Formats: sequence, C-alpha cells, structure tokens
Amino acid sequence: MSTATLDAAFVARALGPRLRTLEGSAATSFTRAVVDSREVRPGDLFVALPGEQVDGHDFAAAAVRAGAAGCLLARPVEGVSAGANFVVDDTLGALQDLGAAWRATLPVRVVGVTGSVGKTTTKWIAAAVLAARYRVQANPLNYNNEVSVPLCLLELQPETERTVIEMGMYTTGEIALLCHWALPHTGVVLNVGPVHLERAGTIETIVQAKRELPEALPSNGVAVLNADDERVRSMAPYTRASVLWFGTSADADVRGSDLTSHGLDGFECTMSHAGASRRVRVPLAGAHLLSNALASAAVGLADGMTLDEVCDALTVLDVPSRIRVVTLRDGIRLFDDTYNAQPASMRAALDLLAETPGRHLALLGDMRELGTASAAEHRIAGEYAGRVATLVLTIGEEARLLGEAAGGAGATVRHCPTREEATAALLAELQPGDVVLIKGSHALGLEYIVAALEAALGRADGGVA
Repeated sequence: MSTATLDAAFVARALGPRLRTLEGSAATSFTRAVVDSREVRPGDLFVALPGEQVDGHDFAAAAVRAGAAGCLLARPVEGVSAGANFVVDDTLGALQDLGAAWRATLPVRVVGVTGSVGKTTTKWIAAAVLAARYRVQANPLNYNNEVSVPLCLLELQPETERTVIEMGMYTTGEIALLCHWALPHTGVVLNVGPVHLERAGTIETIVQAKRELPEALPSNGVAVLNADDERVRSMAPYTRASVLWFGTSADADVRGSDLTSHGLDGFECTMSHAGASRRVRVPLAGAHLLSNALASAAVGLADGMTLDEVCDALTVLDVPSRIRVVTLRDGIRLFDDTYNAQPASMRAALDLLAETPGRHLALLGDMRELGTASAAEHRIAGEYAGRVATLVLTIGEEARLLGEAAGGAGATVRHCPTREEATAALLAELQPGDVVLIKGSHALGLEYIVAALEAALGRADGGVA
C-alpha cells in the first residue's frame, strides 16, 4: 500500500516548475479533484479550467463556499480563501501532471478499455468481475478524456488494488497520452467502427488511435483483443504485451458459443478457456453484450482468476445499462437509448428490440460525425430496422436515408420534422403490448420525446415523468 498523501506539499512537488505561487498550509489534504463547482464536496481540490463558454475561475469562490479545501488557478482570484491555493501556468496541464504523479505513487493495477462502442458497459462488467477477488475502483461516469482521466486517477485510494478506466479518442495521440498518465497493465480493445470519423478523417486513423492502448502496455502486461474484429486483430503485432483473444471465433482464447438470448432477461452461452468450459447465464438485457462479457471475463482470467470465479461473478451482475427500459401503461415497453447513436450501438439496440416479444416500433434519428461513411451507414441501419420494426419513424435530415432503406425492407415509414410531431405520431400509433425503441444522436434531444411519452401514458408503476 502506498504511504503517499494527497496534500498540498505533494501537489506542490508534482506541479514542479508549473507552480507560480502557493498560499496556505502545506499540510492541507485533499480527497479528490473536481472541475465543476456544483459537484464540490468538503475536502476537494477545485481546478479552475478556462472554457469557450465559461471560465472556472468565475466559480472558484462558490467552490470554496461549498467546502473546497483548495483551488488550482491560472491567476489569483480575489476573495478566494481556502486551505491552500495554487497558481500555475496552465490549470489543465497542472491537473494532468498531478493525476500522473499521484497514480505513480500507487501500486494499483490499471485496466484500460477502449473501443468504438461499449467502453462504459465493459468498464462496469470488468470492475464487477475483478471485485470478486480484488479491491476495485471504477468511476461511475463515462470519464475517458484528457480532463476526466486525471480526475479518475486522483480519486484512487492507496488501498485500491485494481481500477478500470475508459479511454476515448477523436484522433491519434490522445489515448497514448492517457496511457502515459494511467500506466495500464491490461488493455482491452473492444472494436473499431466509424465513430468520430468526421473528426478522425479515415477508419485507418481510428485503428491507429485505438492501437495506442496495446502499444503502451508493458512487456509483462496483457492486451485483451477482440478476435471477431479484423481491425482489432491487426493490432497484435504492435504490442509488447502478451495477447489474450476473446470472441466467438474458433481461435479465441476466451470463447463464447451456443448463445441463447432471453431478451430483457439476459442471455446465456458456453464460455471456454484453457480447455475448460462452463455454461453461464448473464443477467444483462441483450445478447449483443456477449462481447462485453467475454472481454471482461478475459480481464479477470488475465489477472489470475479462475473460470469459475469469473462465471460466478457474471451470473450476479448488477451494472447500469445504456438502454433504459420503461414499462408504460397497457404493458407498452419503451427502450430509451437517447444518449447517443452510431452504427454499432444502433444495431445493438435494434437487436434488443428484435429479441423482445411484442409489436416493434422504432423512432430513429441521425447518427452524427460519420463523415463520408454517413450515407452508407444510415442506409445499412435503415435496412436492418426495416426488418426488425413494423413502423419506423425518423427524425433529423441524415435519418431520411435510414427511413428510405427501412421502407425498402418492408417497414411502414414516416419522417417527423420535429420532436412534437414525432411524439404525436407515436401516441397515435402505440397499442397495448407494443415495444418502442427511441434512439438517435444526443444533439436531437430525443430524451424530451421519452419524457413526453411517460407524462402522457404514465408508467406501469403509476409514476409519471
């Protein structure tokens, strides 16, 4: 266990030449760092980050009033009196240096998770698997970038044995930087798809960016790679670590076979590793989560756990789901997947819809940031939606192509220019026992349609939005 203390003296040493001035007691200790004054708890270190819309320095006084024990600032702020205030040349760079310095003092083993879809779910499953044997920490939010990963690192406790951290990217160089701070021993690459293609430019750039995780692993580390994804397979020669393959492919080291879906009640499969096999039922809605479960099982197996330990942990999973399932009046089930949308998650949501008994309806919106692949990916999603759903409503200009393809596949299709029209269309169409999926880019604000349906129909438990 580490004997280091996250106090003002440690912070000052970690900041090194960045530090311009330190006011207050060097003995002031901190529990974690935060960048949002509304989230401050007593004992926090508030980091004032400048932004395009707001400047964190304007909220430093509020953070201190909320109990912040110190502030990390790029300039002195009048009236901010805390246990210890640090003025540095660059608050973001200082936060990153501090996170890296704190992590370097800890014996914790870090598991990094990247992929175009499924990072957060896999983080939760892997953390639950590892918790069957180890003391585990995992941030409850989808913290995965140059601001939030250092925050995750600064939350780590000296007694923590394992942590699982998501690693996201828009282009090359970003995951390499996250690895430089977090020092992962195990790295999971789930998949590669055209997410953020508009920013990355090419799918090859995305492959290169995701590959930075296995490239960063030490020679005694483990790269947990998806044997079912050819782009992920291509990463194996680029890591010094040993490779543990997961998937349904015959050559996967951690293999899932004989898959049976139980829809909202989970799925079961035969899980095999090192000559041993076991039938396991996973209580997660949707058979599309098999890959996430296999990746998480591989993380545990790579860390010395037995197949029985891993399977036992999988059978009692209680982790958050990306898709919120709401049962409305008259047995209507609503799948709220309005957080975001891209090709793989759209297919996964439609798979869950198909696996659930009832008449299937779908309100589908744009999938953004797909760049030159946008038209083709919307048509592919639409063709699949048309085979799954009886009625497909679309919203957003890019989703018009999705609707055209859905109509060609046999569904009844209607385009809704506004959220209000989409809500009215669903209310007019829904029948007792129906299952409806609502999914699209977060920018479309489809959560307002979900709220309107809950308010209009009421939930089966008698509640309303």
